[in-house]
Amino acid sequence: MKLNLGCGQSKLDGFVNIDKYATYSPDLVWDLEQTPYPFEAGSVTEIVANHVLEHLGQSTEVFFAIIKELHRVLASGGIINITVPHYRSDGYWGDPTHVRAITPHVMGLFSKKNCRMYAEGGYANTPLADYLDVDFEIASLSMVLMPSWHQRLERGEVTRAEVDAASISQWNVVDEIVMCIRRV
Repeated sequence: MKLNLGCGQSKLDGFVNIDKYATYSPDLVWDLEQTPYPFEAGSVTEIVANHVLEHLGQSTEVFFAIIKELHRVLASGGIINITVPHYRSDGYWGDPTHVRAITPHVMGLFSKKNCRMYAEGGYANTPLADYLDVDFEIASLSMVLMPSWHQRLERGEVTRAEVDAASISQWNVVDEIVMCIRRV
């Protein structure tokens, strides 16, 4: 089974399209902040979360419950394709329904491998994967540039290194973060 979470009007063929609102006739009307989800453990092979996670889990407890539930329903080796607005973009801050920035660093805290590395290195990172008994690994990561930065890069006006440096310190360089995470 494949799930398309928070589908809105972007329904996908071959997926169970889920949304909190019946407006666009999803396959399942469900509030994703309400757990447990109505799926068997390990029954899902792929989840699409396209511009949805930043809307969920304003309270830490609810966010953790969502992460645990995604882990529960996802089969071992299953993937979650996540697209979110970059936290340093007007696209993130311009929507009052965005309650939580989703970053590679946040998602990396749900990796037991990372928890071991943080502990061995003496880092202060919270071992959330251990606390919640979940285990995800980031399989791929990319950043979608704002159109103006993408065009400047394509025209050779800036180098990739300059774009990367700007993305760390400037607003509206990166538009979206795209991650594929895998359940270990």
